[in-house]
Amino acid sequence: MRALRLLFAAAALAAVCACGPSDPLVVRTKAGLVRGVEEEGTMAFKGIPYARVERFMPPLPVEKWDTVMVCDHFGPQVMQGNGRREMPESVMSEKNSCVLNVWTTDTKACKPVMLWIHGGGFDSGSAAGNPGWGLAKQDVVVVSLNHRLNILGFLDLSTFGEKYKYSNMVGMLDIVQAMEWIRDNIKAFGGDPSNVTIFGESGGGGKVGTLMCMPAAKGLFHKAIIMSGTILNVNTKAMSEELGRAVVEQLGIGPDELDKLADVPYGDLVAAGQRAMAASIGTRAPGTPMMWGFGPAPDGEVLLQQPFQPDFAEVSSDVPLMIGTTFNELQRRVYGTPMTLDEAKEQLKATFGDRVDEYVAAFAEAWPDYTPQDLLSIDMMFRPKTLITADAVAETRKAPTWMYMFTWKSPADQGSVHGYELNFCFNTPQLHGRTLPEVTDADWQLAENMSRSWANFAITGDPNVDGLPEWQPYTPENGECFIFDHECYVRRNFDRPLQGILNDCCFKQLDEFNRRQAAK
Repeated sequence: MRALRLLFAAAALAAVCACGPSDPLVVRTKAGLVRGVEEEGTMAFKGIPYARVERFMPPLPVEKWDTVMVCDHFGPQVMQGNGRREMPESVMSEKNSCVLNVWTTDTKACKPVMLWIHGGGFDSGSAAGNPGWGLAKQDVVVVSLNHRLNILGFLDLSTFGEKYKYSNMVGMLDIVQAMEWIRDNIKAFGGDPSNVTIFGESGGGGKVGTLMCMPAAKGLFHKAIIMSGTILNVNTKAMSEELGRAVVEQLGIGPDELDKLADVPYGDLVAAGQRAMAASIGTRAPGTPMMWGFGPAPDGEVLLQQPFQPDFAEVSSDVPLMIGTTFNELQRRVYGTPMTLDEAKEQLKATFGDRVDEYVAAFAEAWPDYTPQDLLSIDMMFRPKTLITADAVAETRKAPTWMYMFTWKSPADQGSVHGYELNFCFNTPQLHGRTLPEVTDADWQLAENMSRSWANFAITGDPNVDGLPEWQPYTPENGECFIFDHECYVRRNFDRPLQGILNDCCFKQLDEFNRRQAAK
């Protein structure tokens, strides 16, 4: 009977293989056949495994399969949260969450590839939040992925021996493994492995910047887009090693018993990690303009330096870069509160002290039509460091840099908030939900303009779009910034004094950290 079942399976596989070349929904990867699904005018292949993982070890290529893997839904997200909520393996997994998704309109083409790296810092998130079918209609192949995060992706155990040398970077090495998968397989989906753009927002933008400092990623991507991603990771190797030792101590595991870590339940691991941070390097408070803890730390080999401090490693000098922010980002907004200018100034004293009038004057110069509420609601975290990074990379890198700002405001909350640009650059404004309950013609046009610009950058390295104002590469002298809104326009060096004041007044904790590091 077993022999008969194997015979039928072989016959079925042969039939699929025979029809595969004529069926665009069946694609042969190097590991095996996958079957996708039609989705919103594209072909979607979701939940394709790209790596095998063992806890705290670098990723390995997937093992081959001899059946047709049905890839018609998103795979499980990686472990995150406190681990106390029971979730099925199909929803959240430690072993099976290194999966990726592909959207294409023509598996016989050779289109530029755009690899989306989701946000959520280095701690949480999933690729499922931003489907690629809208952007794929702009003549590109879109790929997104899940990769290891938090303590599973970035626990530094390197002081316990050679076996754990790369444990602090396995979350980023997962992304490199995914890019190697793209190099080896994307042709079968209609993509060009020699023209890959990596792009991400928030923590995803931070990961893009990190990849620009990793020699292992060199040659696997050719352009980069960093969206609201310049919050600074200040982890040093000494900090990550200290935290790793503290975690092991909290778990009561001896230095010669590290193999026991493989059996520690995820929830217990997370709890030990939080106790260890409090007992060693300290716990980051929400809103802090820098991050540390379970994230990448430079080791001089896998990661040469932290990005945005102020630039990137020389290994990515020839990679064209697009970088930008939104008007409000994560700042607490007060648009629903009636307020006079004097009332706004009184609240601003906590941040700007005796420089309040100087701040207001610089704000008025940058944004002449400002309201008192704008003074309190403008982004004070991302734009200052984005400008500093753009200045640095424009002076040191071979490839051009392009800067933008997204100023569209939701009719629901009047905010141009962190992440609100995503459904526009993905060409899916209808997915905005409550922040855009009714999509207007102007909204659709903004989505067309942004997604076309993102795609044009991926295709040629130049984000200009026919019919929109001409956009020049950024230099410190021209301060060129393209404004994306219902009406798109270009501004030049319009807010440098304002951003200088914000940088002076809003990053005192970072300045103190840097002084302590310099004194060591």
